Amino acid sequence: MSWKQKVLKFLVRSRRLTPGEKLASRIGYFGAGFLVAAQWTIEPMLYIAGFCCVLIQVASRKQWNLVALNINGLVAWIKHLIT
Repeated sequence: MSWKQKVLKFLVRSRRLTPGEKLASRIGYFGAGFLVAAQWTIEPMLYIAGFCCVLIQVASRKQWNLVALNINGLVAWIKHLIT
């Protein structure tokens, strides 16, 4: 094994996802689909559903900066729906 392969192997962490993480990932994919569909229809309910689904995925991965962004988008679209 060359030194480049050793370095790359050291940098990449290989682990299996738990069933909960797999489910959260699939829910996040649905959320991304809702967000794409919402861009074409400008339907607030699709945005809200999309942000909720993606929020589940990023929270399960502990990506707190994205959790904050998704909560911001969710609050904005709920406010838009109400008014």
